[in-house]
Amino acid sequence: MFKTQLQLKSISEVALELQVSELTIRNWVKTGFLSVSENGKIPQESIDFFFEKVAGKQKLNARANKRLKDFHNHDEISEEIQNKINRTKNPEILGITYENALSDSYKNKEGIYYTPDFIVKDMMKGFEENLSHKTFLDPCCGSGNFILEAIRLGFKPENVFGYDIDQNAVEITKKRIFEQTGYYSKNIVTADFLEKSIQEKKKFDFIFTNPPWGKKISKKEKQKYGKLFGAGKSLDTASLFLFRSIELLRKNGKLGFLLPDSFFTISVFEDVRKKVLEHQVDRLIDYKKPFKNLLTKAQAIVLTKETSSENHLVSCELEGVINKRNQSSFIKNPKLILNFSTTQSEAELVKYIYQKPHITLKNNAVFGVGIVTGNNKMLCKTKPKKGWIPVYRGSDISKEGLKKATCFIDKNLKKYQQTAPEYLYQAQEKLIYKFISNQLCFYCDTKQRYVLNSANLLVLNPTFPVSGKELTKLLNSDFMTWLFRKIFTTHKVLKSDLEHLPIHFEYFEKYGNFTEQNYLEYLGIKKSKGTYVLK
Repeated sequence: MFKTQLQLKSISEVALELQVSELTIRNWVKTGFLSVSENGKIPQESIDFFFEKVAGKQKLNARANKRLKDFHNHDEISEEIQNKINRTKNPEILGITYENALSDSYKNKEGIYYTPDFIVKDMMKGFEENLSHKTFLDPCCGSGNFILEAIRLGFKPENVFGYDIDQNAVEITKKRIFEQTGYYSKNIVTADFLEKSIQEKKKFDFIFTNPPWGKKISKKEKQKYGKLFGAGKSLDTASLFLFRSIELLRKNGKLGFLLPDSFFTISVFEDVRKKVLEHQVDRLIDYKKPFKNLLTKAQAIVLTKETSSENHLVSCELEGVINKRNQSSFIKNPKLILNFSTTQSEAELVKYIYQKPHITLKNNAVFGVGIVTGNNKMLCKTKPKKGWIPVYRGSDISKEGLKKATCFIDKNLKKYQQTAPEYLYQAQEKLIYKFISNQLCFYCDTKQRYVLNSANLLVLNPTFPVSGKELTKLLNSDFMTWLFRKIFTTHKVLKSDLEHLPIHFEYFEKYGNFTEQNYLEYLGIKKSKGTYVLK
């Protein structure tokens, strides 16, 4: 009797089949969810077992769950929509129907979030000039909300252009234009803007859009377009669309982009923020969380393609309140962050704080991540066992101290998905801090404790002029949390942000120990009505 030969697949083949990264497959192998043969390949029966018994039932497998939950059949939807396009007299409702028919996973993959009408109207308000001879482009038009608003405002339909990779969305847009104007447009076409724009010679007076957020394209494509468009390190699809759109905008033309809030703060978007700030930024607008099933906030930039004057004021709009902010104040921010919830007076105080002699943690500390087990429910226990160690979570850290450990893991760190080098956990003195938090919360550890990934850590260089204990007091102060929030406007305490905080070493030379009262005295500021002002 002959043994049946196992069907084996490489990690890359399984990653392609499951529509996740190779790193994710390796992590599932490491944590025991997928078995591997002696030659490093994965048996098909292990993959089948994974889907039958694991995926969709355990939190670890959110990526696999996404695949399982996508019952999206684009061909069936296309056929149904095409039939409705031919029959309907109300294509505006058809656009909403089509959006609702798309699965969450498909929208996530393509970065598709159709823009609500109230946002479109608000972004495009205030156009006082005669628009009848101006050109308008939406480089990813969807079902046409920006385009129809442009026509309503006075752009001639023959001067309005739009691209989208989704043929159904393009047909809906053309139908909507026809029903509103009687004009059948040939300027709304099915095309990939990033590719099409390479040959595009035409310049436009207005470009308004909601680009795909984090659309899944290959690394090779990102590098190709990034090089062509001069995008630097900002290679997200939203950034690539913005770089190219600015190039296609006529001098003194207007551009409006709806973007995720991360665009305004995190490091990977710094190069595209630099590009934006080369021009006159007219408005920065916060629309909170307008998209169903998406936790990300939506915010908008409206700019004019001309050099900003030294005293140009940007309209910063949040929750119906408008503050005017000097554009140069953003240029002076760390990483060119567009922290437009910060007022002009607060921005001037931040500038003053940074003008005082200081050092930063950049190149002065080694940072490390908390332990990523891959499955806390399976690998963490509430009671200690032989050979296990206590591990602390972000919720265990407070400004008053450290709670008693209630979580324990196997001391063999090789079992886990991701860890810092063990010498960092074993450092004689290290700072551990909450990772998910809108305020700074640190603890100075001298007992070689371990932390999970809801907390991170840093070890100061031996030559750093402030002790870990005193630095902890400074970082836990009300003022430093205020400063952190005014600059970075985030709910995560990121290494790149901590590395830009000013550490005023001269204070410690003068006062020795830290107290907030003495620190404010040293800075020459005081607390007033929930904020800080110069004395």
